[in-house]
Order: sequence, then C-alpha cells, then structure tokens
Amino acid sequence: MDTSPQPFPTPSEQPAHVDLNLPPEFAAHVPPDAVPHPAACPPLRWGIVGPGGIAHKFARNVREGTGCEVTAVGSRDQARAEAFAAQHGLAVAVEGYGELVTREEVDAVYIATPHSAHREAALLAIEAGKHVLIEKAFTRNAAEAREVVAAARAASVFCMEAMWSRFLPHQVVARHLVRSGLLGELVEVVADHGQALTHVPRLLDPALAGGALLDLGVYPISFIVSMLGEPLAVDALGHRSESGVDAISVSNLSYPGAIGVGTTTLLASTPTRAFVAGREGCLEFDSRFYEPGGLTATLGEQVVRWEGTPTLGGFEFQVAEVAHGVAAGQTESAVLPLHETVVVMEVMDAVRRALGARFPGE
Repeated sequence: MDTSPQPFPTPSEQPAHVDLNLPPEFAAHVPPDAVPHPAACPPLRWGIVGPGGIAHKFARNVREGTGCEVTAVGSRDQARAEAFAAQHGLAVAVEGYGELVTREEVDAVYIATPHSAHREAALLAIEAGKHVLIEKAFTRNAAEAREVVAAARAASVFCMEAMWSRFLPHQVVARHLVRSGLLGELVEVVADHGQALTHVPRLLDPALAGGALLDLGVYPISFIVSMLGEPLAVDALGHRSESGVDAISVSNLSYPGAIGVGTTTLLASTPTRAFVAGREGCLEFDSRFYEPGGLTATLGEQVVRWEGTPTLGGFEFQVAEVAHGVAAGQTESAVLPLHETVVVMEVMDAVRRALGARFPGE
C-alpha cells in the first residue's frame, strides 16, 4: 500500500476530511473522518493582536488553507500594525488592543503578544464579546489562566489555547492509536524540545514571562497531558539563567503505573523527539514531534511506518477547530478543553517553583 504523502488539496476543492492514507495496521484504529479538512471549515473573521513573527504564519495559513479570513490587526505600535496589514492585504490596522477587539469586522481574536500580555488582551476581547484563540503558553501562570477561562465561560464565547500541534494529523492519529489500546497499557511518555535562543532578549526577561518553559517546554508538557491526562504529582530539576528565568529543566509527571518526562532548554538545540511506550508496543514521532510529521510503531517484531500527510503550515488545523466550534455554538474545544490548558499551566507553575523561577508579581 502506498503510504507516501499525497498532494494537499487547495481550499477551492474543499474536501470534508483529510485523506490520511494510513497503513492498514493504523487504519483499523483511526476513523476515516478523524481530521476535518481545514479548507472546508465555516467562515470566521479574525483580528490579530500582536503582529510578531508567529502572527505572520497565522495570517498566511488562514488565507491559504481555510475558509476563514483575517480582517484586522492591532498593535501598540501603529507603524507595525500598518506594515503587517500591508504585507497581508488587510484593510484595518489599529493602534492598541482595545480598538481592535471592538471592530465589527472581527468575530474572533488571535492573541500573539508576549505571554505577559495574554491575560490583558484576552480579557479585553472577551469583554467585547469576541471569541479568542490565545497563543501558547495560554498565560503567565495557572491563576491567570483560570481568570481568563472564567471570563470566557461567563461571556459564553469560544476560548482555546493555540497549541497548534494538538490538531495536526499525526498527533490526531497518535491519540486514536493510543486510545484504541494498540500499545497496551501506557507506562512512559517522553518528549523533548530545545532550541538555542539565548540571543532572543524577550526569552531572558522575567517581566515578559521569558524562559524555556512557556515557549518551548509547553510542547512536551502538553503532549504528555494529552496522552496521560492530569498528573498525580510533578517533580522537576533544572537551572535558571543569570536573569532568573528557567533556562533548562527536566519535568517528571507521575501517574498510576506510568510516568511522563518532559525536557526543555533555550541553551541548545536538541532532537525534539517524542515517544509513547506501552506494554504492547511503542509509538515514535519524527524529530520536531510538534510539527507535521510521521509516526513509527514498534509492535513486538513488527515495525509499522506512516510518513504523515502534507500540510500548508499547520496552523490551519487549529483555526478550523475554532471555526467549527463557533459555528456549532460551543465555547471550548473537545480536543483541547480549557481544563487541560489549566492543568498544563499548573504543571509549569510547579516546575518553575522547583527551579525558583518567578515572574514579577508572583
């Protein structure tokens, strides 16, 4: 059976679901409609708060891979907003978050500011009745996350963390395989994410909620939680930078009969691999497990390989999740419920406490 990646359909073709082209050993455990095709998602008009690097990828993926559109951008720097709007063909560029969230041509707000501003921007958007997609990490800490979640629920707006990898085809397939029992009882989930980023001032600044955890470590921890759920206990080892942010850490999440191990650093680039091990088999992710990729399952003597499926950039899948949720009248995602986002923040709080890494005001 040919399991090589197939061409990614254009939005005009609008297939209902992604053709995963799985090997038979995987297909038996994954429904054919497991991954809705983002090109077929309902329309939704997006405003962007914070026109940084990640916002450019978001705008491109929305435009090229979904049924949605970006209509406006807001920044505390008017010139940056205007430059972003010009690059992406947006008619509206405003100074300040408050004006952006009140625009009539905006249904949902994507918050791509530094972590230190997530809470403020999210609460403004929610108060204005807008749906929100908040870049990971969701907020600085669990207390802020609970505040944003409570506000969103009170306002009955859709709210979700922009943990884009949770919605990628290979991670959707992996969760189906794990939950089907293919690997047997889980005993170990391991994930790593390190990048050499000491040249990025924001990541070394406690006032901007810098450090490896909220930018990089959130991927391994969220991955572990997606496979094993809420941990019974969290232990951690690591070191802080001279500025006081977490620079490198190992997080141990304890579960009944299982353990999750997440490693992260901003001091060096690492293989960024992940695996899920059960008593009957092991599922390995390609390097950069958080990006689109393939899977290798070792089931006794049998090795099953799936190369993955093409994507445009990957953000289109989380955008489609929000659009479908809003159209259905939902206020949170079943794939990434708000409770899980809070759990991830609680785990990272525990890790930072173990390292003595605190943000101003904590």
